[in-house]
Amino acid sequence: MTTGLIPGGQTPDPRPSSTRPPHQRGDLTGQGALHVDDRPRSSVITARAAASFEPVGRSVATARSFVRDTLQGWGFADIIDDAVVLTSELVTNAVVHAGTHADVLCLRSADGVRIEVSDRYPEREIPLQGSLATMGSPDREGGRGLQLCAAIAGRWGVEYTPTHKQVWFQLDLPDRPVGTRTAGPSLPADLLPLADSRVRVAVVQIDRTGAISAWNEDAEELFGYSADQVTGKPLTDLAAWPHTPGTSTGIVEALQLSRWEGSYGIRGANGRVTPVYASHLRVRDTDGEPSTVCLLVRDHERAVLQTPSRGPASDPATTSDGQNADPFEVFIGSPAPDDLDGLLQRTVERARDMLDGDSAFLLLATDDETELEVRASTGLPSARQRFARVPVEAGPGRYGSARMPAVHEDLLAVPGAVPLLNGTGMRSVVTVPLKVEGRLTGSLGVAAEASGRYSNEEALRLQFAADRIALAVESARLGELERLRRGSLSFLVEASDLLAGTLDRDQTLALMAQMTVPTLATWCAVYTIADQASDPYLSYVLHEDEEFIDGIKSLLSKIAPPDPVPTPGARVWAAPAAAAHDAALRSSMRSLGLTGGPTHQMASGIGPTLATASAVGGETVVLPLVARNRVIGMLTLGKPTDEHFRQEILELAEDLSRRAALALDNARLYSERTAISQALQRSLLPPELPEIDGVEVEVIYRAAGEGNEVGGDFYDVFPINDGAYGFAIGDVCGTGPNAAAVTGLARHALRLLAREGLSGPAVLERLNSAILDEGARSRFLTLLYGEMRPQEDGSAELKVVCAGHPLPLRLRQNGTVEAAAEPQPLLGVMEDLELYEQTVTLDPGDVLLCVTDGVTERREGTRMLGDDGLADVLTTCTGLTAGAVAARIMRAVERFASDAPSDDMAILAMRVA
Repeated sequence: MTTGLIPGGQTPDPRPSSTRPPHQRGDLTGQGALHVDDRPRSSVITARAAASFEPVGRSVATARSFVRDTLQGWGFADIIDDAVVLTSELVTNAVVHAGTHADVLCLRSADGVRIEVSDRYPEREIPLQGSLATMGSPDREGGRGLQLCAAIAGRWGVEYTPTHKQVWFQLDLPDRPVGTRTAGPSLPADLLPLADSRVRVAVVQIDRTGAISAWNEDAEELFGYSADQVTGKPLTDLAAWPHTPGTSTGIVEALQLSRWEGSYGIRGANGRVTPVYASHLRVRDTDGEPSTVCLLVRDHERAVLQTPSRGPASDPATTSDGQNADPFEVFIGSPAPDDLDGLLQRTVERARDMLDGDSAFLLLATDDETELEVRASTGLPSARQRFARVPVEAGPGRYGSARMPAVHEDLLAVPGAVPLLNGTGMRSVVTVPLKVEGRLTGSLGVAAEASGRYSNEEALRLQFAADRIALAVESARLGELERLRRGSLSFLVEASDLLAGTLDRDQTLALMAQMTVPTLATWCAVYTIADQASDPYLSYVLHEDEEFIDGIKSLLSKIAPPDPVPTPGARVWAAPAAAAHDAALRSSMRSLGLTGGPTHQMASGIGPTLATASAVGGETVVLPLVARNRVIGMLTLGKPTDEHFRQEILELAEDLSRRAALALDNARLYSERTAISQALQRSLLPPELPEIDGVEVEVIYRAAGEGNEVGGDFYDVFPINDGAYGFAIGDVCGTGPNAAAVTGLARHALRLLAREGLSGPAVLERLNSAILDEGARSRFLTLLYGEMRPQEDGSAELKVVCAGHPLPLRLRQNGTVEAAAEPQPLLGVMEDLELYEQTVTLDPGDVLLCVTDGVTERREGTRMLGDDGLADVLTTCTGLTAGAVAARIMRAVERFASDAPSDDMAILAMRVA
């Protein structure tokens, strides 16, 4: 939604009813005719408010809130419900049924409120002859807007132009005086006037906690509650407080003021709200405790309590008794808004009214005072200009009148003198600086549509007001800046924790985007660069509305990526907005059956919709992702059409980009290391197992950890000669490169030595010597090595050497389990080994199970699976295939403990068929 306040004044209506085609006039007495009021509108417009809503379903609720807040701020609570109902129907017709933006204009006059709802439907056929379509049936989903206008509004009408259709209605105000209210400042308790413990003339007395402490007979008569029913209850439970946009005073704050007058409502015992006029007085009782005395009367009897309005004074800064008033309060009013945006908005509105201008604006200087940033405006498209920045010093396209008062009688004579007003229709302008201790902090300006409206006298008046407001604005700005910096620090701490919590590249990219949208930007795109010779690649796109992600991705893929410049800081990238504008223009021209269009060509295919173009059409900035003195990508942040980034957001984004770049590079390095480790681990294991006649062989291998280190466990099954097969399973002490070196040495040496015809003990003795030759890089090795030779009778003969390794287990067909070898010294410790081999015969159906110590040393607290636990599991595997045996052992090991395994595990199962 884009909104902007339009200055009031004695101006003719921009769309008189006489512009309607003649066929549209009529009244409800004619079949199908539209009721259009031909009486002239009131020419005195005292206030205007305008808003534009996007063609999405949620805009209807936003439009209702806009009208409700506007009328509440104008004090027209009596007609809010009717206005909201009519606006809801008309905006629904525009954004849901017509599918276009809806423009809502609220006009305040002495007679009432006029609300106009326009939609943009250029393809609508303007009826020139024949009767108009009848209004919709009440049973239909749409078409009730005009019927409601006829039933509720005092006057209403429909107007057509070639580009818009407008429905307007007017609601008259009830015939009763409009009240005003005044308030005194908050005072310390010791400065409050003394009073008796019980104020007999009061209707209601409120203690310091906001609870009712006294309730007289008149209050019982007015609201239906007895004193016993309400004593001790907070006044907020009964008060129906009007929430006025732009002010922060509520019932709780009003009770803390020394004096207060105004209107609100009290919910009676019958459930109805009784409008009352109240006068509050803050006092202390005899014990020194502060309390508030509330005098309440019916709203139409407000004259009993209402303070007489003061007459105009000759000097606005002087009170009736000759004392000087605070010039700040004279200009800005009292109480002043607590928030910076509220203070700035009230400042521009008062400045506009003071000089009878059509618009006003206020800009604040950035920290380095080289640029001015738009922070508040009235009478201008504020949403389009908000946070736009212009340079301070003089020059083409620069804000040359920032440091001193300036009057421009006609901007057409000096185009670009005030860049903010370009294309707004403003002709004359007066601008003055806001300075604190000689330092430029901002600029305040008032503009008019007519030329020659302002002179040096108006500049002096505006400068006087600016001098009074500058210190308050700077104080509020510093307060806001401090809050932003604290919020930024918390944001960066949380972002650092999230980025440090993952080493996955894709997850890091997603976190980068999710942290920026919607906190810092409306949409985000991340480009990555693989190496210095590679072009930037679009890796991730995110928008706060998921429906736009594919469209933005398609749009960015059609344009060249930004240049990978390592210069720190955000730089504007105009290509997405330009491409979106061109695509939207071509789409609109095609929908109208026109040809031509911009000369800029994009590849045909997936074209962005008008909604996508609007989402990307604002300011787009690019921040480099620099890690270890190399540009590894770009972080692109964007705003929707005509929106800008504020300087503090860009600084926060720059800090985030530095942290994100380092996290992304760490994820890249970790991924590369993991890939290398996994490739090396695969090279240390056999590519496939041989097929042995009459013997089933199954292996399960599980690496512990995250896969970024090479494990020390290995296995191998390989043919030797003459129908014999060698098998081995081992475990090198430790992990990492040194363990991998010993693992590779052992696996390849076993194959070479076994195929030389050496016996098992000779093979292991030579392998032991080779390991010791590695010197400091050597690691001790536990190894189970054997040779298998299938026999003609269906059995298999095994010759086994177990060098420090967990003993192999033999499962017989009758379910008994026994060790198939004896323990012998491990390798890589002593030079002279005396090893021997043992012969084992596996009968048909027998199983030989070989494991590494990661299986037997599986722990859960103080418990360990051990050799006995493994044997117990194996006894349940009678009759299973080798694959089923290995799978059951692995499931038992995993279920033994809830924690993830801390050591690699290898299981080798061989079964004689």
